[in-house]
Amino acid sequence: MSEPGTPTFDQLRLFLAIVDAGSFGAAARKLNRAVSVVSYGIANLEAQLGLTLFEREGTRRPALTEAGRAVLVEARAVAAGIDGLRAKARGLLQGLEAEVVLAVDVMLPAERLGRVLRGFAREYPTVALRLHVEALGAVAAMVLDGAAAIGVSGPLAAGVEGLECEASGALAMVPVAAPDHPLGRMTVIQPGAARGYTQLVLSDRSRFTEGRDFAVVSHQTWRLADLGAKHALLREGIGWGNMPLPMVADDLLAGTLVRLALPDHPGGIYRFGTIWRRDSPPGPAASWLLAQFVAEGRGDAEEAGLGDI
Repeated sequence: MSEPGTPTFDQLRLFLAIVDAGSFGAAARKLNRAVSVVSYGIANLEAQLGLTLFEREGTRRPALTEAGRAVLVEARAVAAGIDGLRAKARGLLQGLEAEVVLAVDVMLPAERLGRVLRGFAREYPTVALRLHVEALGAVAAMVLDGAAAIGVSGPLAAGVEGLECEASGALAMVPVAAPDHPLGRMTVIQPGAARGYTQLVLSDRSRFTEGRDFAVVSHQTWRLADLGAKHALLREGIGWGNMPLPMVADDLLAGTLVRLALPDHPGGIYRFGTIWRRDSPPGPAASWLLAQFVAEGRGDAEEAGLGDI
């Protein structure tokens, strides 16, 4: 049995045109070619593959054979790949990035991130994206080290040498605990009372936060690098801790967490900033992303009575 040959992209294009248009004549008109040229091209394709792709006898419209239906799936995949290749090449010729590496602060609301990235996929379908979700100073460290082109950082990026930063919203960080936690059962919490209970603290290993604590008041702490794990442990009543209000809003409504009225530590405003290296200005796709995060942040309302973290 002989091996099938390698069809040309033009032959596959003719094949797909016939399937989509419904006849050899309609495909010829669509491609602005003679019907004889289309027929000759399909005959060559069938010869290359050693397969009959269309039933031509007893029907006015060419019908796909079983082999033709199988080949159709692969032909569409090849055509989509070629179209994607041409689109990417076109973008590169226009100065568009092949890939954008984005680092975002773990506190950034997931719904906001999803909206922006959905729009990015629609606006720049040929640009690959690599997303890193980091805590505290790790976002700034990744951008400064060149591991990420752009970032959405928390307040630790402000004033870092070598980084440009533009305000892009804020959210409230509030102390919470499970309703059966000792602090959660208190009607009135006295100043300093939280120090006697385990505080769950988010941490990272970046050089910007090494050896530093933020909003840590308890003498007993559990350190976690994952915000989702912290959320789960808070709901289990293992400790208390500060959480972004949007992330725990449903818990507060459902009663699975309660907001703690700590007189000495009521929480604070956590501000975001879009960042990039001063010596590496973002390209078109990365600039679009930065602008979307800034626009999204303009609608953030700040809770009265809370100072900046």
